Amino acid sequence: MKPKILLINGSPRKYGATTKLMAIAEKGIFDAGGEVEEIFLYDYNIKECLGCVSDEQRVCRFPCIIDDDDFNKLGEKIIHSDGFIIISPIYWYTVSGKLKTFVDRLTSLENMIVHTGRSMLEGKVAGFIFTGNDSGSLLAIAHMMAVINSMGVHIPAWALAYHHTVDDALEDEQAVRDSYNVGYIATIVAKMLNERKEWYNPRVDIDELRKIAIEKAKMYESQKVERLKLFNEKTRK
Repeated sequence: MKPKILLINGSPRKYGATTKLMAIAEKGIFDAGGEVEEIFLYDYNIKECLGCVSDEQRVCRFPCIIDDDDFNKLGEKIIHSDGFIIISPIYWYTVSGKLKTFVDRLTSLENMIVHTGRSMLEGKVAGFIFTGNDSGSLLAIAHMMAVINSMGVHIPAWALAYHHTVDDALEDEQAVRDSYNVGYIATIVAKMLNERKEWYNPRVDIDELRKIAIEKAKMYESQKVERLKLFNEKTRK
């Protein structure tokens, strides 16, 4: 089967730089043997997260308890995909508000680890393409990478592209080349990972791991004595 990659666009401007670079990533996906579905988040009604996980962790689940908007429909698309590429304009050094709301709501998929032992995002692949007229692209990408990876999603090498000047994004050769490869690489990695969906191992012996760590630290206790001796000598001068 061909890997299915979602292109999730968080811009309200379908005619802008995000769409241009998204089209280039789509070509990369096709060239790597994948299939694509485009999602423009501003076409959907996505309500803000209620933060129920902070009141009672088991209330947060998928389908999300907010059932009068479009998020659960989008969540199903993600579940049945092999990966996704997040595409966003830069709004004050971070992603658009609509995209941030969408990512917050992905907690309902991640928190299924409480109910079933597995995040429903585990084993999928993600890439990132961000554009803006000023700085902030790498800050925003780094933030999204940390969030998405914490939900159980794989982020391969070279899975990012960005453009951050007032010039046309298509004049930025690096952004064009990188955007193509975000799609290309995400598809290749999705193919490689298709046979294995479970990665994180929650069934570990915590006491055993603590014992291993304590024993390792004891091996170097003499170093602490030497360091304290050095510090005392330096502070007496």
